[in-house]
Amino acid sequence: MAQHVRDIMTSRLVTVEPQTSVTATAQKMRDEDIGIVLVTEGDELRGVVSDRDLVVRSLAEGGDQEQRTVASACSADLFTLTPDDDLDHAVQLMREHAVRRIPVVDHGHPVGIVSIGDLAIERDPGSALGGISSAEPNE
Repeated sequence: MAQHVRDIMTSRLVTVEPQTSVTATAQKMRDEDIGIVLVTEGDELRGVVSDRDLVVRSLAEGGDQEQRTVASACSADLFTLTPDDDLDHAVQLMREHAVRRIPVVDHGHPVGIVSIGDLAIERDPGSALGGISSAEPNE
């Protein structure tokens, strides 16, 4: 059984820069079939934006989504994990902050994301969430 974040994290990262439009970010999420994008400047993590963030912080506000930047919709109040953190610490942070995904950084640089689904597959693959998280998406 995996004990560290590095053992279960997703290392395929999708990033955008803060000045990227909300529309372009949403299109990237659609094209990559993901629910979260890391907001980076150069190699530094500046925030995260989820599909829910785009709806609540941008779309619901109205206006021209082509002109609105992802910086206005992202969560900049970051808490992160390192690849060497214990999985118990990941669970604790998710509970404490009521989030489903946490960026993984190594010396300030993003290297992965760990999700509640990753944890469910590892810790309780027979659970409903574990089964849903490991299922292949329907095309």
